[in-house]
Amino acid sequence: MKRLRRVIRQVKSIGAEFWLVLALAGILFWLTGSAIASQVLYSSYTSPTQLQADTQLEMKLSVTILVIHAEIDQRRKATAVSIKTTDSNLKKLEYEFPMTESRQIESMIAEEIGIPIQEVRKLVRYRIVN
Repeated sequence: MKRLRRVIRQVKSIGAEFWLVLALAGILFWLTGSAIASQVLYSSYTSPTQLQADTQLEMKLSVTILVIHAEIDQRRKATAVSIKTTDSNLKKLEYEFPMTESRQIESMIAEEIGIPIQEVRKLVRYRIVN
């Protein structure tokens, strides 16, 4: 018992009680943190709704179309289409179609942006690249 008191007095004299409390606080913090982390990491999470990645995004345009530029590349047998709109968030749409015939291109544009083919014919401007 005397020996224990002497050890305690020596510990107090070198200021170790601060470091002992700090070490105990650190151990307590570590144990609490690891318990919380294991509870969070090992708990199962079920989502109420399932995501479907195999569906295509369908977009409805509600903006005014200014002009449609179609650049037909005869070598690649493809057409790059650029559609300029008046919307401040969606200024330009770009598509590429694997065809070079104007009727097919107009039909694909009308289908993609959901407007009548007659409107597409009024707005489209063609450029042929060799």
